[in-house]
This record gives sequence, C-alpha cells and structure tokens, in this order.
Amino acid sequence: MKVLWFIPTHGDSRYLGTTKGARAATFDYFKQVAIAADSLGYEGVLLPTGRSCEDSWILAASLIEATRRLKFLVALRPGLMQPSQTARMTATLDRISGGRVLVNLVTGGDPEELEGDGIFTSHAERYKLSAEFLTIWRETLQRSHEGEPFDYDGKHLQVKGAKLLYPPLQKPYPPLFFGGSSEEAHELAAEQLDTYLTWGEPPAAVAAKVADITQRAARHGRTLEFGIRLHVIVRETEDEAWRAAGELLSHLDEATVAAAQKKFAQMDSVGQRRMAELNGGRFNPKNVREGLEVAPNLWAGVGLVRGGAGTALVGNPEQVADRLKEYAALGLKYFILSGYPHLEEAHRFAELVFPLLPLELQQGLPGRTLTGPFGEIVANAYVPPTSVRQTSAS
Repeated sequence: MKVLWFIPTHGDSRYLGTTKGARAATFDYFKQVAIAADSLGYEGVLLPTGRSCEDSWILAASLIEATRRLKFLVALRPGLMQPSQTARMTATLDRISGGRVLVNLVTGGDPEELEGDGIFTSHAERYKLSAEFLTIWRETLQRSHEGEPFDYDGKHLQVKGAKLLYPPLQKPYPPLFFGGSSEEAHELAAEQLDTYLTWGEPPAAVAAKVADITQRAARHGRTLEFGIRLHVIVRETEDEAWRAAGELLSHLDEATVAAAQKKFAQMDSVGQRRMAELNGGRFNPKNVREGLEVAPNLWAGVGLVRGGAGTALVGNPEQVADRLKEYAALGLKYFILSGYPHLEEAHRFAELVFPLLPLELQQGLPGRTLTGPFGEIVANAYVPPTSVRQTSAS
C-alpha cells in the first residue's frame, strides 16, 4: 500500500459550503501541509488542477526544497499545452526533484471550464486528443535516454524531430496516473496508462472497474496498477467520527447544495455523474448519515457540494483501516487521501491509522529507526508506555 495526501490548492476549511472556518489558499499553508505529509511518511501528494486551483507544476517545483522524500502527482492537461513542451517540464521537474515526479492525466469534465481555457472538443474527441498527446509525450521521454528524435502525424497533433536532450531520472519516464469512468476512459487507461485511479465508490463497483480495465489491458498485452481517491474522517470512536462528519456540513444550506448539484449535472464527466448519483442531492442536516452511507463506513456527504472525489471513509481507526484493506484486497495499491482541514487531518490519519496498516508500509515511515522515546516525556523523567495501537501490525 502506498498512501498519498492532498495539497488543497483550491482552499481549505473546517466546514463545507461556507466561509466560516475557511483558510486562505497561501503558499505558506500549502508548504505546511507538504512538510507534514513528508515528515509523517506519506508516499506523496496530489496537486489538483483546474481554474479553481493554483498551478500544480509551479507549486510542486516550489515545494521541492521544503521536502525530502515526498513525491508530487502533477497534472497533464491535453489541449492546454503541447506534449513536447510538457515532456521537457516533466523531465526538468523530475531531475531537479531527484526523481520525485508522478504524472496525472486529466482530460477535464466541465465544458464551461474547458471553453474558458480554449478547448471546444467533445468528450469523445478529448480522449482521442489525449491518446495522441500521451503517445508523443511518452515517446519523447523514452527516446531521450538515447537521444533519438521522434516523428508523429495524428489527427489532432503532429511533431517532426521531437527531441529531449535532458532525460528524466526515472526510466523510461515518470509513472502515469489517470482516472475516468467512461468507455473511452477505460480503453485509454488499458492502452497507455500505468496506474488507474477510481473515485471512492462502493467496493463492488470498484471491483467491476478493476476487472474491466484488467481485461482490456490484457488484450493489449499490458498490466496496470490501481488506486483510489478518498476523503477520510477518522476519530478515536465511531460516534466521534460521525459527529465530525455532521460538523463538516453543519453550516451548509439547501440552496448551496442545489446550486452545486445543478452545476455537476452540466458536466460531461461520467465519473462526476457517478459521484452525484451516490449522494442524490440528499441533505438532512439532522441526520447526515441517513441515505448517504452508501457502503459500510463510506459516506457520500462530501459530494453534496464538492466536485470530483465526493466520498469519505468515516469511522474509528480500526474501521477505516479495515475498509482500506478491503479495497487493497481488490487489487488497489495507491490510496490518495484527504480530510478537512488538511493539515490537522494529515496528522490525525497518520497517528491513528498508519499503525494499523501493513507492516511493510510502517517500516518505511520516518523516525521508526531512530532511538529514544516516542511521545512527550512525563514529569521530566518517565517515558510514556507504548500503546497497543502503536505496536499492532494487523
């Protein structure tokens, strides 16, 4: 299992759908979250993309010196930049970060946002463009290790003598991630991607996706890795966790929910439609669990107003760890998590859940090989006893 966190470049808060408890989206705050994720032992961080976010590439580059091991999952946006230019950006970021780059293909799902960026192609055509983009991007990076040029003549994109003089550190290129739920998305993943990411759907739905893409990839003689994007709300007890879920929506009103759901309905993203179907716009402030717990401990309340990932695992540490292991048993390797507020929740999840995850993950966490006491010394003399949770490796 590889666990990543999230940099909230579109803003952060203690409550959804309100300015109350909100935090400014500043570089200092992003850096705090990145340093926390790095020091706590997260594999990396996802940096989102879109007009509501700060640029993922620039922010990733600015966080290199503030971190030591943290990997940066940054976005490729076909149609916004040329693939050869993006290949150079990828290689440069990989080189100056010491090989800490992961790349996330994002085709886009909001026509209004895409038109604002100058992209007017249909959903199906965007995937054809993405396939051509990836071919050029990947071949340019692969051939850079031998200094070979590359020609390509496609419907949407053409290059002649594309060449990269400074290759990336990771061979043949930094790993490619991608998420999408449409027929076109599954086929593109099977043909060209390294890791397929799903949003947090119930285990049966995730299993069906994994099976479908695995079968498609086999027809191309390929294998993929899989991952999931989820929010987490974990507390010492289950009751506390569900109260925290209720607090997250405690300043939300029906008008805000209705406006958000109307906007989601205008998008052509199949994944966004599936997220909206999970919550159905149901909002009962007196009982946020009712109708929104779509599988054990899987709560669709976040998606009432948040686009993209709209579900959270809610429960005590053992419950959340068990749900993650359940997804892992389906073949998932990467777990990209987040929680509100992101700084505190990064610490909370690492403290409560990391000790319950597989031993291989625990052994890679920072500080585990250091000698000395763990925790605050009692009365200037006594080392606190080790808790059962800290030593379990179930």
